[in-house]
Amino acid sequence: MGSRIEHRAEFAADVPATYAAVAGEAALRARLEQLGGHGAALLAYEESGTDLRYSLRQGIRAENLPQAVRALHKGDLMVTRTQTWRVSNDGTGHQGNATVEVGGVPGDITARTALLAGGDKTVFRTSGEVTMRVPLFGKKLEAVIAEQVTKLLEREAEFAAKWLTEAS
Repeated sequence: MGSRIEHRAEFAADVPATYAAVAGEAALRARLEQLGGHGAALLAYEESGTDLRYSLRQGIRAENLPQAVRALHKGDLMVTRTQTWRVSNDGTGHQGNATVEVGGVPGDITARTALLAGGDKTVFRTSGEVTMRVPLFGKKLEAVIAEQVTKLLEREAEFAAKWLTEAS
């Protein structure tokens, strides 16, 4: 079993506005420009009815990687995240899945995501797991990556909150 990722953010906006701030094409492009690192790009953005699928790439320079990662991976990391969203069964929010591929690192990062109405706010939940297939160091590496992913989710939530404030 891998290392867990749990993140929760609340936004003082309704679900449609929050969805646009989290998964809208303009917001994603702006977020990548600000937080994406070198080589950041929105690789695909496909809407089909109430479903959405996008892929984005983010780069992390070697000097910014934790020592545990640098010991196992030489050079910069390129991270590709694919996210899907669909309207929830009850129609009041959105549910999705995310998969992450870290170039040159043997492992998986998967998550379930949800945007749900919570009274006068919207709650964004992410629950996932990091699994690394690296003998001896796998568990330590999983913990480091899970911590970094959680920090990224926090920065992305801060970006979305600012996006919502500036949009109103």
